[in-house]
Amino acid sequence: MADPHNASAGILHSRILHSRPWQIAMIGLGTATTQLDTAVNIAFPAITRGFDLAIGDIQWVVICYVLAYASLLLALGRIGDTIGHAVVFRAGLVCSAVAFLLVGYAPSYGAMLAFRCMQGIGAALVLSCGAALVTGLYGEERRSRALGIYTMMMALGLMLGPLLGGVLVAAWDWPAVFWFRIPIAIAALLLLRGVPAPAPRAARDPFDIAGGIALALGLVTMLLAFNRIRELSAIWLGLLSAMAFAGFVFRQSRAARPIIDFAVFRLPGFAVLNLVSVLANLAAFSVWLLVPYYLTRVTGYSLGESGAILASGAAGAALAAPIGGRLIGQRMSAERLALAGAAGIGAGLILLSAWTEQTPTALRVAGLVVQGIGLGLFQLAYTDIVTAALPLGDRGVAGSLALLTRTLGTVAAASIVLMVFEILHLQHGFFDAFHQTFQLAALLAFASAGLLALSSRRIGHP
Repeated sequence: MADPHNASAGILHSRILHSRPWQIAMIGLGTATTQLDTAVNIAFPAITRGFDLAIGDIQWVVICYVLAYASLLLALGRIGDTIGHAVVFRAGLVCSAVAFLLVGYAPSYGAMLAFRCMQGIGAALVLSCGAALVTGLYGEERRSRALGIYTMMMALGLMLGPLLGGVLVAAWDWPAVFWFRIPIAIAALLLLRGVPAPAPRAARDPFDIAGGIALALGLVTMLLAFNRIRELSAIWLGLLSAMAFAGFVFRQSRAARPIIDFAVFRLPGFAVLNLVSVLANLAAFSVWLLVPYYLTRVTGYSLGESGAILASGAAGAALAAPIGGRLIGQRMSAERLALAGAAGIGAGLILLSAWTEQTPTALRVAGLVVQGIGLGLFQLAYTDIVTAALPLGDRGVAGSLALLTRTLGTVAAASIVLMVFEILHLQHGFFDAFHQTFQLAALLAFASAGLLALSSRRIGHP
């Protein structure tokens, strides 16, 4: 006679296997609400006209959003590890949907910025637990594949943003780049079922509120210091950031369960790996900063065609990530894949640095795709190493750390890359400045690969 317990277990396992692709799709759909924010960049001119702004004021649309989600990622990752990743993820979808509605109806620019902060909070709730949810649907032996799929879904969101942004703004003006994400968030919220339940109440640890506040203050002031790097206020912001981080470190050394255990940074090569992530993303983000200006100077491209060319880099990342997930553990280590990815970023940027007014479209796309493939491989491998290095119960923190270093790189790029480009532009003109800036960005990416190559021991392992 068959064992009814085994039969029930088999039915449950079959249901889990059957529902897993659907659950992953819904997690990806929810995460897309954040990645599709690249559509907002296309709407900048329309927003500027709508609120009668100076061009420089538009930067606060980005700053308010980035400061809100970057400062909260690690803390919300810890909260997700404590009360359940699905709870935090769903809360993020609700917060995001409300924020999308309010931003589009904002009566003034100040109100819009306040609602963008709210949108950043929603993004932090979603992003802090997305990777943890996906890896939770797979066993540890398939973690790399799960992260490859997740990285691909994030890249697809980045790719679709510029493609959709131009069409939406042309048809319904700038609020459309926010409103079109409302049904996406609601659909993911309603259709996401059967994800891992919250931890039992007895197993939950108290959240370190004081540490979370110190961390958020340190990150906000550090990011503002990057943004104001050419002003005297950057010094005072940097000092305030250092004081807040000192308070955070002090608090973490005494907390019952710290937001992040600093012992992990003593693992061989782990601190270097996180520095490399900042540098590699700094180099890679130069594409999103400078290529749009190049495309506007090359005649013959419509807004839609320019968006498609810019999106080809994200398409390369979406193509590479799932392939990289299969390679890890079978044909190469995550450390070697990270090195190859950083080198690939450099190779793509070198190709971009050779662009002229006569460069064929196919070669422009090829350079962006190569850079995107390198970025996709690096981000996947880096996230896999970080996830493996931290305890299983810290998956929210691991995913948040990976996104935080990526964000620090992009914010630093917005200040440093643009500053270098502007200086070179004044001295040599647009195209020479374009070439030289990308050459420097490529050099930074190759230097990142060199730092990884110099790690004599396996990163993240004692």
